[in-house]
Amino acid sequence: MTRILIGADVGGTKTAVAVSNGDAILGRADGPGAAVRPGRALVSAGIVADAVRRALASASLLRGDVLVVGAAGAGRQPEQEELQHALRGEGLAERVVVTTDIEVALAGAFDDGTGIVISAGTGSVAVGRDGEGRLHRAGGYGWQMGDEGSGYAIGRAALGAVSRAVDGRSPETRLRSRVLDVTRSADFDALVRWAATAGPAEVASLAPAALEVAAGGDIVAQGIADYAARELTQLALHILPRLGGDGAVPVALSGGLLANDALRRAVLARLADEPRFAVQDAPVDALTGALRLAARALPR
Repeated sequence: MTRILIGADVGGTKTAVAVSNGDAILGRADGPGAAVRPGRALVSAGIVADAVRRALASASLLRGDVLVVGAAGAGRQPEQEELQHALRGEGLAERVVVTTDIEVALAGAFDDGTGIVISAGTGSVAVGRDGEGRLHRAGGYGWQMGDEGSGYAIGRAALGAVSRAVDGRSPETRLRSRVLDVTRSADFDALVRWAATAGPAEVASLAPAALEVAAGGDIVAQGIADYAARELTQLALHILPRLGGDGAVPVALSGGLLANDALRRAVLARLADEPRFAVQDAPVDALTGALRLAARALPR
């Protein structure tokens, strides 16, 4: 009997869903970000459910057997249970499993093997799996307490660089014109008003422009990009001793921010300086990981 698997990769700026019969992808759909916020699981569930229904419809299906959702912000049990409960009420699948976006990325990169995934999008986190199957995490504490090297961190640093340049406290930078352009601000005062109400995802939306300016040789933007690469590398370095052993440990990169070629190369170069890291340059397919976890969750 054919079993229908549904996998969802849910980030701060994008939700991606795939439907599979275990052998082939039958349907896909994308939606806006739906990262979980405490007490707001119903909002996230609504966005995820819409994308799942569209993916099912593209496969001429109404329902699946197992839905696995890997969501940013679902690293703690209360948020996982809240989102899982909300999604069960949507009637999308017989069984619903909620985990983190980094865990589906880990499954996509290494299946159930040992390795570390660094993920950077709106936020940032790294998770490693040791030889006993235990997970070890570094970072991922949100924009107020962490997310070093993330899209939010880069965007926030770009805003700070612009304000310091306006004051004359740091060098003039081409970040000013790019940030004004991206935020559609007529002048610096308008940018101040924009920043006063911008949420984490909106601030993170400045990161691609900041990295573009860095690639163009702007010294201020290059400093921001270099710092982000160093912070993301440190997440994996912190996990490495906790995995034990002395053999090579595979490391892979995931998340929309690390699709940026320059930042990706900078992180890979820093990782290559650690002899124990077996760096993998191939992109991680988190949806493949979600479908792998869905297959494992099928009733026997």
